[in-house]
Amino acid sequence: MGLLSNKIGRDELKPGDHVYSWRLVYVYAHHGIYVGDGKVIHFTRGAGQEIGTGTVLDRIIFSSSPSHPSDNPCPNCGDQSRLDGVISSCIDCFLAGGNLYLFEYGVSPAFFLAKARGGTCTLAASDPPEDVLHRAFLLLEKGFGVYHIFKNNCEDFAIYCKTGLLIFTSISVGRSGQAASFLAAANAIISSPLRFLTTSVSGLAAVSCGMYCVSRFISDIGIRRDVTKVSVERLVSQSSLEELDIAADAAKDK
Repeated sequence: MGLLSNKIGRDELKPGDHVYSWRLVYVYAHHGIYVGDGKVIHFTRGAGQEIGTGTVLDRIIFSSSPSHPSDNPCPNCGDQSRLDGVISSCIDCFLAGGNLYLFEYGVSPAFFLAKARGGTCTLAASDPPEDVLHRAFLLLEKGFGVYHIFKNNCEDFAIYCKTGLLIFTSISVGRSGQAASFLAAANAIISSPLRFLTTSVSGLAAVSCGMYCVSRFISDIGIRRDVTKVSVERLVSQSSLEELDIAADAAKDK
């Protein structure tokens, strides 16, 4: 593990690990929780559309559900091509031909900022593996609300399993560092009034980089204050799942 890559071998995996694999030439990553016996529990929209934006993007970014066609299903998992929500897959189906990476918890601020690509680490501390596995297996049975790219995605699911932290507000992104990075980049390039303070290419790059780093840092689940520790038993109650769905729907309508 290090600054350049979080890639690991399968023999290094431990139950309760938060793992991910890059998709579409590193455009985005799919996340899940390794639970042992070669299985990963993960959250997917499925049906050929992973991100679920309701826009044209859904036609070009495909599902992170297992890639086996329905007429040639995985011998271990069966046909999961049309499943959505929280599912359990063998590690081959989860990776869908990609490499295996380990998401890091409890990193230092300097390390976090040095890992400029979001969705690879967080300042938040992980709970013990037994707590992580308990959450993952219960959510496999009960679900994790409606999938949404910014509010409730596969990384959000894995981070909740690892930390028990939730954000119920409808005015900001969820726990996903990947989504936060995309929004931070957009904010740095488009929204920052500081870009008008310089006309040089190097000055603009410095300002944009600074805005990106600040925006990404303050959005991390380990820093922000609008988070609450929620037991998985409370989360899977009907009212809590409805809150997740309402928050996701509200964000989608904006």
